[in-house]
Amino acid sequence: MISISHTALAFGAALLSASAVSFASTATDTVAAFHAALVAGDKQKASELMAPDALIYESGHVEASFTEYAGHHLAADIAFAKTSRRTVLKQGERTEGKLAIVTQETETTGTSNGKALHVFGTETSVLENQAGKWRIVHVHWSSRKAR
Repeated sequence: MISISHTALAFGAALLSASAVSFASTATDTVAAFHAALVAGDKQKASELMAPDALIYESGHVEASFTEYAGHHLAADIAFAKTSRRTVLKQGERTEGKLAIVTQETETTGTSNGKALHVFGTETSVLENQAGKWRIVHVHWSSRKAR
């Protein structure tokens, strides 16, 4: 009976460890993975990292779901990500239970519509832990031209 209890404890510990591994990825890692998916042109991965009902705010516009974003701006964001270099200058993360906020200040250089581009940006992402994985439920992007 003792060996069964030890086996059960070992199995339980292994399950907890496996859960910890899937939860170990931080909200910041999820945001980085989303941007990496854009650079790679991986729409499927980008979709997996955002909640289906994510709100996307950019340049005064609102997209009320990932599907809406995918239909309007995702392709353009992928094309831009492939021709630019985005550098995170400063970032922070605050986690409270199942919610996290990731803030970033960025510098991006590259081309847009055939013209050189140099901008500084800010990004605020709100993430929720859903079934052990961080998902972006809201993102707000803004940028300004570098002087």
